Amino acid sequence: MVDSIFIGQGVGPMAITGLALTFPLMNLAAAFGSLVGVGAATLISVKLGQKDYTTAQCVLGNVLVLNIILGLAFTLVVYPLLTPILYFFGGSEATMSYATDYMEIILLGNIITHLYFGLNAVLRASGHPQQAMYATIFTVVVNALLDPLFIYVFEWGIRGAAIATVTAQLLSMLWQIYFFSNPNRLLHFHRGVFKLKRRIVVDSLAIGLSPFLMNTAACFIVILINQGLKRYGGDLAIGAYGIVNRLVFITIM
Repeated sequence: MVDSIFIGQGVGPMAITGLALTFPLMNLAAAFGSLVGVGAATLISVKLGQKDYTTAQCVLGNVLVLNIILGLAFTLVVYPLLTPILYFFGGSEATMSYATDYMEIILLGNIITHLYFGLNAVLRASGHPQQAMYATIFTVVVNALLDPLFIYVFEWGIRGAAIATVTAQLLSMLWQIYFFSNPNRLLHFHRGVFKLKRRIVVDSLAIGLSPFLMNTAACFIVILINQGLKRYGGDLAIGAYGIVNRLVFITIM
């Protein structure tokens, strides 16, 4: 939402359309993030309720490793195919440069995004909902401060908005890692918790499958709508739909 505002005012309407083209891809990345984050957070809540603190610790470590693996895999698969994917999503010659400029930065920081969302879910599940909320608010505020700096002052255009997003998430992620590195916390990183355990991985992915499928379905719906809009309404129609989609997203949240 923040990126949309500053990109629309500082770069132009075609940039808004380029940003809208990235929405299904970002939604798909979020789907993989929720596959791990939601499932692991639920599993941690269950294990803490059972007072099985050893397994809960291992789930925390596995969240970190799984998010790195999935985030890296997503980037390695999508990055080389980015241009044809965005064309399939409704891109045109007028909007592709904006979409690729934005999405390339987002993909390079995809591991950061996965870790940020995954650790935030664990924060909420482990009895620290306020800290999770502070991390989210901090990310939005930093993003809103960096967007005008990178777009207007440094003149980085739509790339500046993407860099601002990844930077804000990076700062929050570093604080989350610092939070879970405190040995005085009930759940904290320590040697032995990072080894993937088959049972934890399977249970986490099984629980997270529902939000993953919901996000994936939403992704395909947007792709179909964008393709129709490109054929019958043009680039600006896709941009307008992208703006409305963000407003709808607030309602859904």
